Amino acid sequence: MGHGHDHDHDHTHESAGGDVAPALDLSIPDSELSPSDVSRRGFLRGAGLLGAGAAASVLAVPSAAQAAGLPHSHGPVGGGADKGGFKWLAGDHHIHTQYSSDAQYRVIDQAGHGRAFGLDWVVITDHGSVAHAKIGVEKVNPDIVKTRETYKDLLTFQGLEWNIPAAEHATVFVTPSRNEVSVLKQFENAYDGNLLPATNTTEQNEAAAIAGIKFLGSQVRARKIDGALFLANHPARRGIDSPHEIRNWRDADPSVAVGFEGAPGHQAAGIPAPNGRGGARGYYDNNPSAASFQGYPLESYRTWGGFDWMTATVGGLWDSLLAEGKAWWITVNSDSHVNYLDQSDRGPDSNFDANGKYNDPVYTGKTLTTAGDFWPGFYGRTNVGATSFGYKAVMDGLRAGRVWVDHGRLIKGLDARVRTAGDRRPSTGTPLGGVHQVKRGTSTELTLEIDLQDVPNWAQFVPVLKRVDVIVGTITGPVKDKDAFQAPDTKVVKSFEISAGAKKVSLSFSLGRLDKPFYVRVRGTDGKRTQPGLLGPSIDPFGPKLDVVGDADPWGDLWFYTNPIFVLPSGR
Repeated sequence: MGHGHDHDHDHTHESAGGDVAPALDLSIPDSELSPSDVSRRGFLRGAGLLGAGAAASVLAVPSAAQAAGLPHSHGPVGGGADKGGFKWLAGDHHIHTQYSSDAQYRVIDQAGHGRAFGLDWVVITDHGSVAHAKIGVEKVNPDIVKTRETYKDLLTFQGLEWNIPAAEHATVFVTPSRNEVSVLKQFENAYDGNLLPATNTTEQNEAAAIAGIKFLGSQVRARKIDGALFLANHPARRGIDSPHEIRNWRDADPSVAVGFEGAPGHQAAGIPAPNGRGGARGYYDNNPSAASFQGYPLESYRTWGGFDWMTATVGGLWDSLLAEGKAWWITVNSDSHVNYLDQSDRGPDSNFDANGKYNDPVYTGKTLTTAGDFWPGFYGRTNVGATSFGYKAVMDGLRAGRVWVDHGRLIKGLDARVRTAGDRRPSTGTPLGGVHQVKRGTSTELTLEIDLQDVPNWAQFVPVLKRVDVIVGTITGPVKDKDAFQAPDTKVVKSFEISAGAKKVSLSFSLGRLDKPFYVRVRGTDGKRTQPGLLGPSIDPFGPKLDVVGDADPWGDLWFYTNPIFVLPSGR
């Protein structure tokens, strides 16, 4: 796996790698387990992390593809930065083309710009719609295949943006294969919210969303495809993704439904007029509607430092999922439709309704200062720790939660580990997304290796990391109320001020002697805009600031976030 084993203790079990540990495999009865595994299983049951109600926990089975024994499919050896035993591949899972009714670019335009701006993988996600369901999936595929041949050092996935029944949108994508078109087409026609009966009740639509996720998992288990993933897009934008729906998606198939956007695309929409649109970052300028979950506060309809409220609030909805022990990960992307400062328009004489696409874009000479999007890779990156350069390796890394995200290339690289205190051997410890299992009472620590930025980003300045925050939360097990969206035990436990001028920093923080399960995650900022978090300064003294509609320059407010590492004690 890219990290060694500490022989002094029962080490890590990662949710996306290797066989399921015996204590976690509920098909093995207690009577056939070793005494140590019986003890471990008993603890996990007592913590609410195993058995009934915990099917979607971080300790659930690995991916369906691995369960089916499918081999890795490797692409050509390509880009990425090696760090911590992994090849870190930057990507974007939310990109639109001329096959979307509100976009305009060719697949090769988006892919080529993404590659030029440093991406290693992209996902083409045109909108699910009546026209797309009829012809769009087939029509875009030859363009994707041609792009794969043209850019052999860029992994180009085919997906779509699903209209989730009863909810918002989601990226759905699959590994390349002879069945990628048929699986996506069958999925869209059967489960897209725009194609379901208008007479459906909310309950029927929510059930259809669950069935759609289960369908994707079934296609992997049937070996039609090597992998399929679901990532909910802009989850707080309209307030219609309720907490219980998010939990139900995850529970439907943890190998498919793995996370949501920590930060939405459309970040250029916040650039103040007259140089930009003068709107809201991410187009987060909505108010509650009759379809919204009534429990969400008004602040949830805006971004915070460019990030979605569900992620940006320490002790908020994302943390409430992590506190259950659920492996639920965050990403960022461009959601590119029409890009800021571009000088093109849709091709003349286009008939989208008839053709399912717009004609190829043409040069106009007119600069799009009011466009809300950046090219893929220009601003946001989802950095995936993969074991190799390949389609399945990227999916496995996403599923495992080996992911950190940033805006504006705030940092160059990051390796985060939870270790037994004092163990500093290279590549030991548990990386992002993993589960660190040690004996109760063992001292553990978080170690961070951060490569600071030393070259200009695409806005032509070198970002400076000012502060790094360590966030810790207790794992308390499944919630009684599936619409809960707070984790009161989660808070910022340490902030590191970063000195300017260094090329890299090495940080460590003692997590103490382990007596209860917890998780740890990390974020960092340029420190230009901060305020106490929504749950108060004792929880988050210097969190991201609420973005102001009309005055939210995305380049003046940069953050990075990591996914969590889970830490579990064994023994009683």
